Amino acid sequence: MKKALLILSILFVSMSYGQEVKQIPQINVNGEGKVKVVPDQATIAVTVETKGNNAKDVKKQNDEKIDAVLKFIKKMNLAPADYKTQRVSLNPQYDYEKKKHSYNATQTIEILLRDLSKYDELMEGLVNEGINRIDAVTFQSSKLAQYQSEARKLAMKEAKLKAEDYVSVLGQKVGRAMTISDNSQTYYPQPMYAAMKTMERSDASEPRETLAVGEINITANVTVSFILE
Repeated sequence: MKKALLILSILFVSMSYGQEVKQIPQINVNGEGKVKVVPDQATIAVTVETKGNNAKDVKKQNDEKIDAVLKFIKKMNLAPADYKTQRVSLNPQYDYEKKKHSYNATQTIEILLRDLSKYDELMEGLVNEGINRIDAVTFQSSKLAQYQSEARKLAMKEAKLKAEDYVSVLGQKVGRAMTISDNSQTYYPQPMYAAMKTMERSDASEPRETLAVGEINITANVTVSFILE
């Protein structure tokens, strides 16, 4: 009895392997969606840097300037959650030629500016209160999630259109999607680095244009497998 069952099992396995696996006709395509957006806010990193021969004095001077900067930011009516101290440092430096120590104190503040119309006023005030280094200005959108969603939809539409182009000459139709892979990279706003410069205006009566925000690209990429009908 056991021998008969063993033979039947072997025959069943052999028949299963002998059956041809049915292939499902499909097409794999990539799609890209891109949304161009005018940024409506910016993240600004600014630093107060103080140098001197006495560590205590250097730190005190740096703290006093930062205190003035923070008070000015409060006068700009920025929300407390929109600015924070990012880095604080006090480092000794040695001059081998003069054979003496000096000290360098820095404090960096990161500011989220939600109203770009205040940019000039903010930057001018920060410099007047003691900021002597602008590390980076990063332009971004407050509606990032919405634009990312739009970019994904555009990517899917492009993928389907591309598949339809390919199969149109074959007399076939694009069916439902079998698999969808999101190949999008995480969006990171690109910072614009700036050095402190003193510029004299030729005509004080003319308004200054110091900000050209341009556009930022929000992109989505997908790979889709469609069944062919």
